[in-house]
Amino acid sequence: MDIEKKQKGGRFRSRWGFILASVGSAVGMANVWGFPNKLGSNGGGAFLLVYLFFIFIFSYVGLPAEFAIGRRSKTGTLGSYENALNTRSKRAGKIGGILGWLPLAGSMCIAIGYAVIVAYIFKALINSLSGNLMTVDTGKWFESFSLTPYSVIPYHVIIVIVTLFTLFLGVKSIEKTNKIMMPLFFIIFIVLAVRVAMLPDVMEGYLFMLIPRWEVLKDPMVWIWAMGQALFSLSITGSGMIVYGAYLGENEDVISVARKTALFDTIAALIAALVIIPACFSYDLDVGAGPGLLFVTLPTILQDIPMGRIFAIILYVAMIFAGISSLQNMFEAVGESLLHKFPKLNRKGVLCILCLICLGFGINMEAIFQWGPWMDFVSIYIIPIGATLGAVCWFWVMKKEDLFLEINKGRTKNQGNAWYYIGRYVYVPFVIILCCVALFMKVAF
Repeated sequence: MDIEKKQKGGRFRSRWGFILASVGSAVGMANVWGFPNKLGSNGGGAFLLVYLFFIFIFSYVGLPAEFAIGRRSKTGTLGSYENALNTRSKRAGKIGGILGWLPLAGSMCIAIGYAVIVAYIFKALINSLSGNLMTVDTGKWFESFSLTPYSVIPYHVIIVIVTLFTLFLGVKSIEKTNKIMMPLFFIIFIVLAVRVAMLPDVMEGYLFMLIPRWEVLKDPMVWIWAMGQALFSLSITGSGMIVYGAYLGENEDVISVARKTALFDTIAALIAALVIIPACFSYDLDVGAGPGLLFVTLPTILQDIPMGRIFAIILYVAMIFAGISSLQNMFEAVGESLLHKFPKLNRKGVLCILCLICLGFGINMEAIFQWGPWMDFVSIYIIPIGATLGAVCWFWVMKKEDLFLEINKGRTKNQGNAWYYIGRYVYVPFVIILCCVALFMKVAF
């Protein structure tokens, strides 16, 4: 049977369509408030250097491995783990198919909590459009819905349904929507960064970001936070990027597209930091405020600058794009795997069920004291374990020659043993360390 017919989602039609969809999956809250928050709380320029080091390692071995594993199996998480471990034995393949359920569950669990955050952003966008956000006490405004159960139901429902509709046509609609959303996201944040550069006393923020304080590097937690931020910013969770790899053409160089994905993801994080950190320094506000950066700190600043309402609208439109593109990947990872496991199911039906599950659980955790612990649980336990399972399976269980065969498709010059050994003896230990820190120190990334 033709591969594309087997894949109910279809195929990416262009390299840039694939890259933009992958960037869309990676770019999200981890970039826009996670990265500035971690950067501001962990020494600025020194943290940035360590972060870039881990981005290089993970995008060189971890991300292309996930793309390659997906392309090799032509399916998502469940089939990919089974396919990879089948290279050892049929029994190992069956075990792999079982192991794949954990990272797959991670994708669904992230989607449930993530949709609530995007609903908050949609509320902020609507209040920016009406002008209400420009006149309220932002702290009290944020508390009015973030501390109240069932407070953003209409926004929540709209976000999930819009995401659902962007998935109905499979890769075709994912590719088209990201070709629009991601360029606009970058343009909007560049506009915001230029506007922030005009604020008074921003130079201190730029210097904080770019000039390392070397003594900070003695703190092992700076390295741990940078490692976790790099891993999750690139969306290497043992699930999400696998499904996009499944839709990648045979003639594409997975290492090349992984590097481009990492490059644009990093640019997005840096631009977000260039918006948030100098603005916080200008107004003497806390750069480590977490969700408050988006819903208290930035609105406070926007209230005080000329045309602040316009810039608030611009900011939250960009954030909606980032949120929906990430949700697309989470739903697609789960949906495609279920369609592969149960081929008689209908794609639209499966996606509608996922939508109902997401809303059914998510509506009951709309207050921050409900979704906050949920997301902490997911990022402490499920995601690190899923990422570790994937790393170990690709570089320690799957046969080396089979992994190399897929990695080297589409390349003009084959990768040698150095790539594999970096994956096996550098990337895998880093991911295991991160997982152990998350589990034993209860650190949520």
